[in-house]
Amino acid sequence: MAKLFFFLSGEHEDLPVSELKAILEAEGFKYEVLEKLDQVLRIEADPACVEAIRRRSAFTRFCGLELLKSENKETSIVESMQSENMRGVLKDTETFAARIRRVRTYASELNSMDLERRIGELLLEQNPNAKVNLRSPAKTFFGVLTGENFVFGLKLAEIPAKPFVERRARKKPFFHPSAMPSKLARCMVNLTRVRAEDLVFDPFCGTGSILIEAGIIHCRVLGSDVQRRMINGAIQNLNYFRIESDGMIISDASNPPLSNVDCVVTDPPYGRSTITLKRATSQIVEEVLDAATRLLGKGQRVCIASPKTLNIAQIGTSLGYKHLESHFVYVHRTLTREIALFEKT
Repeated sequence: MAKLFFFLSGEHEDLPVSELKAILEAEGFKYEVLEKLDQVLRIEADPACVEAIRRRSAFTRFCGLELLKSENKETSIVESMQSENMRGVLKDTETFAARIRRVRTYASELNSMDLERRIGELLLEQNPNAKVNLRSPAKTFFGVLTGENFVFGLKLAEIPAKPFVERRARKKPFFHPSAMPSKLARCMVNLTRVRAEDLVFDPFCGTGSILIEAGIIHCRVLGSDVQRRMINGAIQNLNYFRIESDGMIISDASNPPLSNVDCVVTDPPYGRSTITLKRATSQIVEEVLDAATRLLGKGQRVCIASPKTLNIAQIGTSLGYKHLESHFVYVHRTLTREIALFEKT
């Protein structure tokens, strides 16, 4: 077990933490939360978990092995680095760089570039044979200034945003304006605690965003949609990203021709650009949650998006589900999504 810290995306207040915990639990890693700071989560866990976070997470940016935590003041940072044993963190003649990120909502007298330089000097004092290399260092030390705190350590992994950008809706061969953003789709899959080879079912698969993200982390995927055009488009998108499905079905979500799946992750139609077959959104959501009870075993989960105004938590609990958590994602002036996670009891 080691102290680890994770620099999280600022795109949402609580989804990044929930996603990170879900990945750890899905992959079987025991952990203890030490502290939640703004855009930083400090935990104690097996460092091997970092690979799972790197491979699966949408809302984590960097993972690091924590070396120290101090006040967000230069004197405190210098004192902490001098008191901590930094000798031996670098091998003889090993190259390194120090990088500092600031959570922008907080004002600070510290200049990030000046702090990077000062930390580099302190590391060299304790490791005099090491060398600074800003372009291709053997090791990168990473610090985050957040609120009144500074967290610093050795960067173990970075999760680039570019692959998610390349999978945004308009980059896919088949486009529809209702398509869910790739990051949010990945996060919803992760929240269900699925593992590789588990079967993820999306009964409103649309352009295939959720299935694509599940497939990339090596889940088996199965989709259905009432419109043939959407099924054909989703197949086109899945093929583009070289993801093979277990099946793509033209079917009403209220009565899917299936027996069992490992989880349901879905974003039912509720916008102006979607087709609802003259059914109210509340009816659609209730029907798909009811149908999911026949597909899932005890303890298996549904992650579903809906308008905040729908109060989906109440609908789910009325059908016998345990409501585990909800997150609210602002889309535009007239729509805030509720991302709700349910467990079959």
